[in-house]
Order: sequence, then structure tokens, then C-alpha cells
Amino acid sequence: MHSSCPHAPAFFHTVPSLLPCRVNACVDVVLSGVKLLQALGLNPGHGKDHSVLHSRNDLEETFIHFMGKGAAAERFFSDKETFHDIARIASEFPGAQHYVGGNAALIGQKLAANSDLKVLLCGPVGPKLHELLDDNVFVPPESLQEVDEFHLILEYQAGEEWGQLKAPHANRFIFSHDLSNGAMNMLEVFVSSLEEFQPDLVVLSGLHMMEGQSKELQRKRLLEVVTSISDIPTGIPVHLELASMTNRELMSSIVHQQVFPAVTSLGLNEQELLFLSQSASGPHSSLSSWNGVPDVGMVSDILFWILKEHGRSKSRASDLTRIHFHTLAYHILATVDGHWANQLAAVAAGARMAGTQACATETINASRVSLRAPREFMTSHSEAGSRIVVNPNKPVVEWHREGISFHFTPVLVCKDPIRTVGLGDAISAEGLFYSEVHPHY
Repeated sequence: MHSSCPHAPAFFHTVPSLLPCRVNACVDVVLSGVKLLQALGLNPGHGKDHSVLHSRNDLEETFIHFMGKGAAAERFFSDKETFHDIARIASEFPGAQHYVGGNAALIGQKLAANSDLKVLLCGPVGPKLHELLDDNVFVPPESLQEVDEFHLILEYQAGEEWGQLKAPHANRFIFSHDLSNGAMNMLEVFVSSLEEFQPDLVVLSGLHMMEGQSKELQRKRLLEVVTSISDIPTGIPVHLELASMTNRELMSSIVHQQVFPAVTSLGLNEQELLFLSQSASGPHSSLSSWNGVPDVGMVSDILFWILKEHGRSKSRASDLTRIHFHTLAYHILATVDGHWANQLAAVAAGARMAGTQACATETINASRVSLRAPREFMTSHSEAGSRIVVNPNKPVVEWHREGISFHFTPVLVCKDPIRTVGLGDAISAEGLFYSEVHPHY
């Protein structure tokens, strides 16, 4: 159910009722990155990260930069005509596959696989996307449009080579020229549907798509997002799924301009977590990038800092009480005590989903997965943390720090993944499905 389209805000609930899904939706075109770039006549050169792609050369350099790291990333392509030419070639490329895209749509699609759940998707939905959506996903007439928004997902396999380049991990690079999701044009549709559909859970995504907008429009829409969230009836949890970003000012605004305090739950990966800390001067922000598997103690310190600085406390009027962190080798669910239950099952379910979806199997196949998580780790580097040794017979580890609980689980990583796109969204959806929010929330 995951995809790579820019994540759009979404809403939904986790009992037999309607889940409104919000603003971001698209069609993901998934294909081999190396083969597409070769078809475009590009040759492997030196990698260089471009925060915005303006040309085919920028695409080639940025793809090489991230393929060399085996890291996922997402970028905005500014030139409309060039993007549409590339998108046409990609869509018609032999072996190219079309999937539901956009974080909100993906999380909604994943939840809709549960027959008891109904999902309302408020995002730009064209004819191809409408055709791909689950029968349990409902789209208001105002969200339908004549043309689909396409996002191109360039995949590569672990060990895949291109010239002198060799990918250390399987992953994907995503890019688009998506102005509908970036402007969050479906925001008003979502707000107007709240009273009628009465969701039990709201999922919001797509804030990273604002990077293609002017600073003035970014500020305006962020304020409107906060206002929209404040219109959601008290007691309905709101989950925000983050995505790859390059604009530190925008990320800082999301953290500080009341977005974090307005949501109940966050979902994010290792790149988004470190970028968040760098943008808001958090712990370990001097670290330029992770070296291999992210250090558990450092990750734990940043999660603790987010909940301590921006989460709910006796002295702070914030709703934020939960963060679901996922990286390839392990996941951590951090929660403020007294607001959530069933964390062990939720974090384990997310890890199981990572293994089964990547390998496209119904259950974990031991011969197709490997364990890459650290066998032992420190729970903190900012203070005197404790040393944890993972017990294979009881792999979910729990520890506590100043009113915040951490649940850690290793992931059985698919050795030869069929599809990496949308994995983070599927993990977050599964974790939410198994999470229990306390009624007094």
C-alpha cells in the first residue's frame, strides 16, 4: 500500500468506520533507475546532491549520489516540459509498473485492505489512480481530476553496478513535478468532509511537497494546515508521516510553527530524523550523515528530544505523544507514558510488514531474510544510557527515560527485495493499526 508519491495529508480511522485520508495522492511509476537513465542517454559520472532538479544532468548526478550511499531520497523537478518527457518515456518503458502513490494514499490503501475499515482519500485523484485504489477507499467528487499526477520511482538493487558505481543496499530515488500536491489543493476538501465522515483517525502527509512552492505560500499553507488540524474534534488522533526534505527552513517551520504540537503521532525514517535534528538544532545535529546502520543511542536521543521539547507534558499544551521510527535494520516506537498501549505488538507488526512486503510474501521466509540490527547497543549517548543485549527469543526490547517509553525491534531484512517503494508508509500503517490510544487522550 505504500508508494513514493509525495506524501499528502490523509485521514482515516481504525475501527469499522470512515478514515479520511488527506491531501497527497499520485500514481507511482516504478522502474529500474539505471535502465531509465541509460534510455535517456545519460552516462555515469560524479555524484552530486541537488536540492531541486532543473535538468537531466541534475537528475543523473543526484541519482548517482544516493545510489552510491544506498539511501532513499525524493526531489522536486522544476522543469515541467523536461519532466513530462521523462515521465512519458518512463511510463512506456518495458517492465515499468504503476502503483498507488503518495504517502497518504498509500497508508489509506494499506488500511483499506482490512475489510472493516473505510478510507476517505482527499487528494488529486486522476483516472489511473482511481482505477488502482482499493474498493474500500472512497474519493469525494471534489478530489477527482482529469489528469493524474505522476511520480517516478527509480529503483536499484543491492550490489547493482553502473560504471564505477556499486549500490551497497537496494533502495529507490523518487522525483516529480507535482504542483497539485505541493500546493495542498485538497486541504479545503478535507476540512469540509470532517463533519460528515467523522473519522476515528486522521493521517496527514505531503508537507514535504511544499518545497516546490514559494516561501510565502509555504508559510500561508502551513498556517492553514495548523488551522485545519485544530478543527478536528478533540480526541481524534492525528498522525503525520514525514518524507525526504532538503529545505531546513521549511522543516524548522514544521517543527516550530505549531505543526508538531498539533499532531498526536509522527512517522519517519533515519534521514528524516537526522535532517529534523539538524534543522532544529537537536541532539547529534553536527553529524552530516549516518555511517551505515544508524546508532541506536543517537536515534533514541533525538526521539527523546523531540518528545521532551515538542511533546505533551504538564507544562506544554501539545498533543504529540508518539513517534514511530523506521530504518532498514530496526524500528523504534517512542511514546509518552499514559497515552498509548500495545506498543510491543505495534512495533513488531511494523517490522513484520517490512520483511513480508519487501519480499512480496505472506509470511516471513527465513531463507530470504537476514538480520542486520546491532546485537547490542547503548540506549543513549547524551546521558548515561544502559547497554542492551538483544535476546533472539525476546527480540522486542523496552526501556524508559523520564516518562517516555522506547520499544525497539530488529527487522528481518529481505535479501533480494521485490519492491522497496512505500515500505515506510506500510510500516507506519501497520503500527497504527495495532496501536491503542487511551480514550482520555
